Amino acid sequence: MEPFYSHFFLFLSEKECKRVKEYLFCIFLCLLGFVKGYASEKDNYSIYGESENADSIIKHVIAASPRYAHIVGEFDADLYVRGRVKVYRRNHLIKAVPSMFRFEKGIRDYIVESMNEIHYTAPDIYDLKVKALTGTLRRNNGEIGNIMEYFNMNIYSSSLLPDKLLSPLDRRGMKRYYYLLDSILGTGDSLRYKILIIPRNKSNQLISGYMIVNDASWTIDELYFTGKVEQVTFKAKVEMGKNGHALYLPKRFDVDMVFNFVGNKIGARYEAVFNYKDIVLSKFQRKSSWKKSKYDLSESFNLSTDSTRTISDTVYMKKVRPYPLTEEECRLYNDFKWRNDTIRLKRKKKSKGAIFFGELGDALISNYTINLSELGSVKCSPLINPFLFGYSKSHGYAYVQKFKYNYLFTNQKLLRISPRLGYNFSDKEFYWRADIDFIYWPQRIGQVSLRIGNGNRIYSSDVLDDLKSLPNTAVNFDKMKLDYFKDDYFILNHKVEISNGFSVEAGVSYHRRTLVDKSNLYNPHLQSQLSGKLRNLYISFAPNIRLEWTPELYYYMNGKRKINFYSRYPTFSIDWERGVKGVLRSIGRYERWEFDMQQEFKLGGMRSLFYRAGCGAFTDQDEMYFVDFVNFTRNSLPVGWNDEIGGVFQLLDRRWYNSSRKYVRGHITYETPFLIFRHVRKYTSIIQNERLYGSVLYVPHLLPYIELGYGVGTHIFDLGIFVSSINGRFETVGCKFTFELFNR
Repeated sequence: MEPFYSHFFLFLSEKECKRVKEYLFCIFLCLLGFVKGYASEKDNYSIYGESENADSIIKHVIAASPRYAHIVGEFDADLYVRGRVKVYRRNHLIKAVPSMFRFEKGIRDYIVESMNEIHYTAPDIYDLKVKALTGTLRRNNGEIGNIMEYFNMNIYSSSLLPDKLLSPLDRRGMKRYYYLLDSILGTGDSLRYKILIIPRNKSNQLISGYMIVNDASWTIDELYFTGKVEQVTFKAKVEMGKNGHALYLPKRFDVDMVFNFVGNKIGARYEAVFNYKDIVLSKFQRKSSWKKSKYDLSESFNLSTDSTRTISDTVYMKKVRPYPLTEEECRLYNDFKWRNDTIRLKRKKKSKGAIFFGELGDALISNYTINLSELGSVKCSPLINPFLFGYSKSHGYAYVQKFKYNYLFTNQKLLRISPRLGYNFSDKEFYWRADIDFIYWPQRIGQVSLRIGNGNRIYSSDVLDDLKSLPNTAVNFDKMKLDYFKDDYFILNHKVEISNGFSVEAGVSYHRRTLVDKSNLYNPHLQSQLSGKLRNLYISFAPNIRLEWTPELYYYMNGKRKINFYSRYPTFSIDWERGVKGVLRSIGRYERWEFDMQQEFKLGGMRSLFYRAGCGAFTDQDEMYFVDFVNFTRNSLPVGWNDEIGGVFQLLDRRWYNSSRKYVRGHITYETPFLIFRHVRKYTSIIQNERLYGSVLYVPHLLPYIELGYGVGTHIFDLGIFVSSINGRFETVGCKFTFELFNR
C-alpha cells in the first residue's frame, strides 16, 4: 500500500518534490535531536533552569562582550605557530596570487614554523615581530589567507578577522544569527552551555559553528567557527585560557583552510600556542606610555626584538618549540635538506640563458621582485594582469601597471620610488607617472618628494569665456570647439610635521602644456578672431604651500619613525599656489586656493561613514591660463574600492573639471555588510560590502550637480550603479566596474 501522502507529490514538480522532502527530513532531524538532547540532559546533566534557553544565554553573553573586549589593557606573550601546507592541485596561475608561498615542482607537502613576540595594547593594537622562522618552503615570507589575522583575534569584538566577519557576539548578532542550545555540560554551580551558531542568511560575512559559554562569568571557553574569506574556506577553533587574567585571552588556535583559485587547490593546517608573560587589565594599565604625550602610543608597539635579524636556525627552533615534531614532520625537514644539496649542484650546471628566460616567464604572470644587490629591491605587479582593468561610464576602459622600489637606510631613512604606466582606451591616452620620496627625518615625517609625469588633457580658458554667454541649460561640450593640450609636469615638494598632527608642505610646480591639434595654428580666419592668442606651447611655474591639520592625532614611534595612527576629528587642509610670470619661460599669472575636509567614522559591526567637503577658486588671472585643481580632479586610470573613498564623481563629464574658476563640492558614503541584498544572500553570498553614495557639486551652469549611487564589493570585483541630475533635471545613469582580486 502506498503511503497516504504519495498522492500529494503528484501535484508537484520533481524539483519541488525534492525540496519538500528535504524540509521534512530537516524537521525530522530537529525533532530527533530535541528528544535525544532532552533525554541526555535529564540523565547526565544538571539543568540550570527550565526558562533558560539559547536566546536568554546569548543575551547575557552579548551584554558582557563589550566589557570583555576591552578588559585586557595590555599583554606580552610568545606565540608559536606551526603550519602544514599541502598542494592538491596547482598551475602557473598560482604565481599571480600576492604573498602566496612559492612551491617546488613535484613537492606537495611542506612545513613552516615561527616563534614570535607579540605585544597587545587596547584597543586592538597588535605588534608582532618574528624572532625565529624555519620551514621547508624556499620563500618563507609567503602565507595563505593572511594567517596572522586569525591569531590576532579578540573574540569579544564586534567583528572577527578585523572587519571581515560579523561576530555572533556583537549586539547586532541577534539579527544575523540563530542560536540553539545543543547541550548543558557540568553539574551544580559549574555549568557550561554549548550554543550552536547558525547564520540567518547565506553570506561570506557570517560564520557558523558553536561556542561553549561559562555561566559563572558569561565568558567563552571555546569558539569553533567555519566560514569563507575571499578564496579561502576555513575552520577555526579557539581555546581560551582557564585561569586568572588569561580567562579573557586565547590560549590555542587550530585553523584548517583550503585555498581555491582557478584550478589551484592548496590546503593548510596551522596550530598556534600563546605563552603569556604579562597581562595587565585595563584599570591597572601602566601610565608610563603617557608621560611624553597622551597621544603617543609608542609603548603599545615597541618590542625589543630586531625583526631584521630573524633566526632561521633549526637547532634554535628545536629548543623553543613547545611540543616536539611528529615523525612525518621530521621527514619533511630531512627531505628538504637533501633537496637543497642537490639543487646547489644542478645550479652550477644550468646555463644563465635558461635561468633568464625562466624568470621572464614568471614575470609575465606573477608578482615578482628584482633584487639589486645592496641597493634595495623592485617589487612589480604582473605584466599580464587582468585584475588592473577598470570601466566607468565617464572614463571608459582603462588599464594600469604599477612598480615599487623601497630602500630602508640603517638610520631608518627611506627612499621610495613608485612608477606607474596606464592607458585609457576610450580617450586613447597614455599616462605615466613617477613618484620619488626620500624621508630624511622620520621622527617628523620630513620628506622631499618629486612627481614627474603627464596629466589629463586640458583646454584653455577661452572655453570659460564662451560659457559665460550661455544660459545654464545650453551647455553642450560636443558642439563646442575645444583646443586640448597635453600636460607634462614636474612637481618638487618638501613636507615636515611642525607639531603633532600639523604639517607644512612647500614646493614648486612646473607645467608644460602643448597643443594636441596644431591645425588651428595655420587657420588665418581663426587666428584673426583670436587676435593671435592661440599658442602652441604654454609654460607655468608656480610656488605652492599646503597646510594640513588633524586635531588630537594618535601616533606611535617605530624606532625613529613616527607613524600616525588615528584621530576622532577630521583632517583639514588648505592649498595655495601662485603662478609667476617669466620664470623658466613661464607665461601668464594666476593664484589658486583650495580647502578640503574629510573624516571616516567606524560605526562597529563592519559599518563606516565617510564624508568629504571642499571648495576652490582661481583668482588674479593674467592672459590665458588653465583651470587645473588639485583636489577637484579626474583620475583617468582604475582606482580600487578604498581609493578616494567616495570622494569622486563617477558620471561627471571630464570637461566639467576645467570649466569653472571656482567650485564647491561635498561627498558622503555609508558602508555596511548588509543592506539591500541581506534577504537574498543565498544567491549573492560573495558580496562583502554594500555602499550608498551621495555627492553634490556647485559650479556655474551646474547649480547643482547631484550624483547618487549604490555599490557592492566582492573579493573579485567592485560594481557601482550611479544616477545624476543637473539643475534638478535627470541627466544620466551609469556604472563603474573594477577588478579587485587580492587587492582588498
